[in-house]
Amino acid sequence: MTSNDVLVERNGPVTTVIINRPAARNACTVATVKALHDAFMAFEADNEAKVAVLTGQGDYFCAGADLKELASGAALGFCWAGDDKGVTQRMLKKPVIAGVSGHAVAAGLALAVWCDLRVADETAVFGVFCRRYGGPMPNGCTVRLPRLIGQSRALDMMLTGRAVDAKEAHAIGLVNRLVKAGEARQEAERLAHELAGLPQIAMLSDRESLIKQWDLPEDAAIRLEIEGSKAAFAQGFQAGAGRFVQGVGRHGEAVRQ
Repeated sequence: MTSNDVLVERNGPVTTVIINRPAARNACTVATVKALHDAFMAFEADNEAKVAVLTGQGDYFCAGADLKELASGAALGFCWAGDDKGVTQRMLKKPVIAGVSGHAVAAGLALAVWCDLRVADETAVFGVFCRRYGGPMPNGCTVRLPRLIGQSRALDMMLTGRAVDAKEAHAIGLVNRLVKAGEARQEAERLAHELAGLPQIAMLSDRESLIKQWDLPEDAAIRLEIEGSKAAFAQGFQAGAGRFVQGVGRHGEAVRQ
């Protein structure tokens, strides 16, 4: 447990971080956001932890910032992507999967798109609901959302603030896996264990190249891709290929390094 508002559970190589404010639809205070930051920094520093899952307690993922705190003025000026423990400030070095049930709206949407992958159940709803009451999105969402679903669709969501249900979110690529109601966390954790069971060096170098290429011209991005792959070639790809040739991994299992 990181704090009362953020719970952390560990199952082997998978760390599950849970926003624990169900009475407030898992809306986050500044303290909650900072606790999320600390939980994920601990995950990143733990060499035994390979993949994280982010989810919400109960029927909601996250309804954004706590409006009572905002209305009081106590949270004004705090940015979820800012330097003062803003959890969405930067991507981590290891994958994070969102398990989304219910609302992932306003800054909750920013948390969802901060994750590498999103598993949502049939109850999930996404949207920039803060558009309704004049709230901006200083949380990385205006950058990450169009990279996921394209500028036109992102502008539709960002300008209108409309609700996007789970089926539409899956159709436009905002959601990677769509599951039955109540199964989002379970499927996200299953997928996390699947990723954790793969050879990590190559997977992480390819992930880093894919994320960082947005900031670079094509030739520089390809050079980064090549440089990042060298560790995988040096630390197990040849041996892994040999095991595959011998029959290991031919039915979908990981060829471990």
